[in-house]
Order: sequence, then C-alpha cells, then structure tokens
Amino acid sequence: MIKHIVMWNLRGDTAAERSDNIARLRREFESLRGRIDGLLHLEIGVDSSRIDYACDVLLYSEFASQAALDAYAVHPEHLRVKQALGDMRTSRHQVDYAVP
Repeated sequence: MIKHIVMWNLRGDTAAERSDNIARLRREFESLRGRIDGLLHLEIGVDSSRIDYACDVLLYSEFASQAALDAYAVHPEHLRVKQALGDMRTSRHQVDYAVP
C-alpha cells in the first residue's frame, strides 16, 4: 500500500474566501471516491490550529500500489480536479510512502 499525503495553503484575502476555497477543494477531491481503481481511501482534513506554520488543508489517501498511485496522477478525473482548482493554492507539500 502507498500512502499519499498532500497539504496546501489556499488563496483568500478574507476568512470567508479561504473557507469557500477549502469547501471547493473538499468537494472536488471527494468527488473522486469510487471513480479511480486502486484508490482505497480518501480523506480531507482542515486545519483547526490556526498556527502560523500550519497548512490550511490536507489530503490523506491510500492506494493499493505504486502503480495505482501512478495511474491516479494521470487519471482524467484527477486531472479534472486539478484543472477545476486552478491556481487556488499558494503552496503545496507532498509525501508518498510505502507501507509494508
């Protein structure tokens, strides 16, 4: 199994704009459930700490294999989500790791 974790900070001049962008990101990624072979689990977490070095939102997902994660990266539904979210992020961090 491969765990795929992505964290973002999102654009928004006000708390309401940032909240709207978080909700949009959540909807888009949650729309992938059941649509991509090998995607075993998908979860969106929103930061509640509000500390200055925290990211706004996190995607935690699990894939059956590295091949499944590789296929996800180029899957039309994932590409649709990436395009729909456009340049809403100000930063992005990612960690992928295998679980024995």
